[in-house]
Amino acid sequence: MPESVRQLLTALKTVLVLTVVLGVAYPLLVLGLGRLGLSHQADGSLITVDGRVVASRLVGQAFGGDQWFQPRPSAGDYDAQASGGSNAGPNDPELVATIEKRRAAIARRDGVPPADVPAEAVTASGSGLDPSISPAYALLQVDRVARVRGLPADRVRQLVQQHTTGRTLGFLGEPRVNVVELNLDLRDLR
Repeated sequence: MPESVRQLLTALKTVLVLTVVLGVAYPLLVLGLGRLGLSHQADGSLITVDGRVVASRLVGQAFGGDQWFQPRPSAGDYDAQASGGSNAGPNDPELVATIEKRRAAIARRDGVPPADVPAEAVTASGSGLDPSISPAYALLQVDRVARVRGLPADRVRQLVQQHTTGRTLGFLGEPRVNVVELNLDLRDLR
């Protein structure tokens, strides 16, 4: 058998095997795992209160007023149909001015120096829908939330700790606090 024919047969076998493994077996495996409910998205990640859907664990939302923990800013006003960033870069003077304005407002609202305001407090996520903030940003807001709600700061801080999730699989991402879930539990805190 000529060398070129042998190479052609080897290439065709490789394409066939990869098609079966990556085009059939892998998608079926992922589908099966999803159907088993091993994914936190299996239920649509909807949060219900008193039988009524009030939010999603995966989509941030705005909370008006100092009595609530504040999420990251959103380039699309937390509209899942308008998901996406602003496409403004670090050299965009308008973005830099917006960040500094947000930093000053948060520092004033929470009574901290502007240098203590974390980056995610003043910048939107890539999707504009991120429901989570860092534990540092959540803890920065504890005193304000506790004061406005008339609650002990230690109790509010404990609630933040209860809602702090570690890195995924112990090494992926950063620790985070889901603001939607935190505020829903804060609503019932006495």
